[in-house]
Amino acid sequence: MSINIKVRGYHLDIYRHVNNGRYLEFLEEGRWDYFDRHRFIPLFESLQLAFVVANININYRRPAYVDEVIQVQTRLQRIGQKSGQMLQQVWLLNEAGETDALIADATITFCLMDDATQRAVQIQGELRSILETMLEEGL
Repeated sequence: MSINIKVRGYHLDIYRHVNNGRYLEFLEEGRWDYFDRHRFIPLFESLQLAFVVANININYRRPAYVDEVIQVQTRLQRIGQKSGQMLQQVWLLNEAGETDALIADATITFCLMDDATQRAVQIQGELRSILETMLEEGL
């Protein structure tokens, strides 16, 4: 799944390229889009769970500049007992709208937290089945 974002002036730092902290926002936007498209938010709410980021490991490959269009690609990479991983990549799009250069990539480790206990829960049942299907399909 992917979402396109046009780089704006307020994304830039003093060096006139996208500030490293902004990539976390771009990645979050990509995850929210991913959750919306897969209708995860209503599912999490019905199960009284919250998606919690436990770790982000990000590699910066190339600067992005104002007026460039980037594409944030998001997919599920792994599911464990109490945590999972998502892979996100930020690509520069060329004028034809095709991916041109890898700007950044990140591995996001997450857990699902019980709203009442504020503790990570086992990924099981219907939710696990859905996630396993998505993993098999490369989504």
